Amino acid sequence: MSTALFVSPHLDDVAFSCGGTLAALKAKGWTVALVTVFTRSVPGPKGFALHCQTSKGLAPEVDYMALRRDEDRAFAACMGVDHLWWGDLEEAPHRGYASPEALFQPPRAEDVIEAKVAGCLKPVLWDLKPDRVFVPQALGSHVDHVQVVRAVKGLGIPTTRLLYYRDTPYAVRQPQAHPDAAVPQGLRPLAVDITEHLPKKVEGCIRYGTQLGFQFGGVDDLARTLTAFHRQEAQARGQPGAAEVFLSQGAQ
Repeated sequence: MSTALFVSPHLDDVAFSCGGTLAALKAKGWTVALVTVFTRSVPGPKGFALHCQTSKGLAPEVDYMALRRDEDRAFAACMGVDHLWWGDLEEAPHRGYASPEALFQPPRAEDVIEAKVAGCLKPVLWDLKPDRVFVPQALGSHVDHVQVVRAVKGLGIPTTRLLYYRDTPYAVRQPQAHPDAAVPQGLRPLAVDITEHLPKKVEGCIRYGTQLGFQFGGVDDLARTLTAFHRQEAQARGQPGAAEVFLSQGAQ
């Protein structure tokens, strides 16, 4: 039986970016695994880190990341994920990135999280020995996504097994965004038909309730945005229906 590992910087990135492909592989009988890197609860958040939860209507005393892990667990149950891992690493606002603008600047010199990201992913790769590994392109240049892409580059995963997904909703907001420099050169686009699985993707994404208003404007806008985007992705590549697009060495 084939195994696919989906690598998510945050608790929602895989769902929003390539949940349709996850659903399609599961329907084909693949073993599906999901690992999210930045999931640690940090007691008593301050400043911008605290704002990241209070701006979403959550009280300061709420364990924001515990709530988000619960959402991720609900997504995994909805989609039939076989293996679910959470890396015990802090998101960027807890590592000195103190404003929205700072999140999209190059990594700080003192931010040495890349080695820890690699340490988080190595045992998962060793245990699973996946046939396919899905990782972000870091479209939009969020520093956590960039650090994941850089860490993946040093893990020795055969390029033929890697597929780089288009980080969503950044790909929606910034259609001309380029992959991070750590993404190998010479890869080709691969459009995966998710027409049949788009409703399942939306159903799974709804589980991330804390993020829907901020990222999409609500449940209805989530469905409209993803449907329109994936139809555009297919149309741009001369395909009918809806598609998720990856960069891959083995693309046709």
